[in-house]
Amino acid sequence: MDRRVVITGIGVVSPIGNDLETFWQSLLAGRSGIRPIQAFDTSDFDCKIGGEVVGFDPAEFFKEKKDARRADRYCQLGVAASAMAMRDCGMDVNAIDPTRVGVMLSSGIGGLQTLESAHSQLMLKGPGRVSPFTIPMMIANIASGIVSMEYGLRGPNMSIVTACATSNHNIGEAWRIIKFGDADAMVAGGSEASITPMGLAGFGNMKALSLRNDDPERASRPFDKDRDGFVMGEGAGVMVIEELEHARKRGARIYAEITGYGVSADAYHLTSPHPEGEGASRCMNMALKHARLAPEKVGYVNAHGTSTGLGDVCETKAIKLSFGPWAREGLLVSSTKSMTGHLLGAAGGVELAASVKAITEGVIPPTINLADPDPECDLDYVANTAREVRIDSAISNSFGFGGHNASIIVSRFNG
Repeated sequence: MDRRVVITGIGVVSPIGNDLETFWQSLLAGRSGIRPIQAFDTSDFDCKIGGEVVGFDPAEFFKEKKDARRADRYCQLGVAASAMAMRDCGMDVNAIDPTRVGVMLSSGIGGLQTLESAHSQLMLKGPGRVSPFTIPMMIANIASGIVSMEYGLRGPNMSIVTACATSNHNIGEAWRIIKFGDADAMVAGGSEASITPMGLAGFGNMKALSLRNDDPERASRPFDKDRDGFVMGEGAGVMVIEELEHARKRGARIYAEITGYGVSADAYHLTSPHPEGEGASRCMNMALKHARLAPEKVGYVNAHGTSTGLGDVCETKAIKLSFGPWAREGLLVSSTKSMTGHLLGAAGGVELAASVKAITEGVIPPTINLADPDPECDLDYVANTAREVRIDSAISNSFGFGGHNASIIVSRFNG
């Protein structure tokens, strides 16, 4: 039996909105969430900007406030997005078989804030002052475990960590689990909170970050000739995905169907993508094969589009490899990272949410700050202004350090 998998709940916490609708309206308005970092003093750092989540109270999303205090910020964001997705999907946890509902939620980096704080305590005050909660707070799988405990979900529970491809791999493999029959529903996605001194210093010393400190809202500029690196963001994006009949039986509202998923490796370089986009192209091709879609049936690509010199060019080449003439003749491409910054392990979750809304609302979010396109980036990137277009399928790309590639195709639901 071909088990179809649909999206019934979406939760988003982001630099441009702490719920799905605010996030979406900010995208359509071309609103940037990049600003001077407020979480700590950046005087000694070359990069002083980021996409921080503001106005967020984690205690609202935990059953016990003490549990919120005992969670790293990445975990707080992930639990919040999961709570929103569960609320959105309308699932009554008392009316389902909890052994048939699982969780796959992870982070590309994990509890970096906790690690830094614990290390400072160790160095300044000795081992006796390191919190016993340090390890469970910092590990990248703990958010998945906590969500399962919050809702009593006893189905498959895992956390895949693949840097910036983390969300897509968690959602994609959750899709496989449902397709294979080992679960009827999964809570899946990613979360990240690495705007910390260590995170900013690490990425900064790689020369990966934009230094446009005097103009933060225009710092993230994918595909633009004057881009000078990515801008780090934080947040979480989580989906509730279900087997179609399971969703129908409980009368769930269906956003869209996940029709394809692709995964590949560049096997090329620690941090740089394959120069010809070969691995990313194979990834998209696998997703198209699973979805049984011809390239011209995909109307929109939510690009990984980080605003880095190599990355944007390589992804453009990959799209051309996979989509052929359609890449120039009709395919629309945009990078919502131009507004959110790069949410690392959470990027795929929030970007899949944007892709789903593009289908359901008939509007493609723009790539803002695209003033002077790089000559090697010569596709239609929906520059600066959202565009009303009906599309039936969209593909969301995420590519991570280590050569990890993941693509997910979502399609308009036809019952």
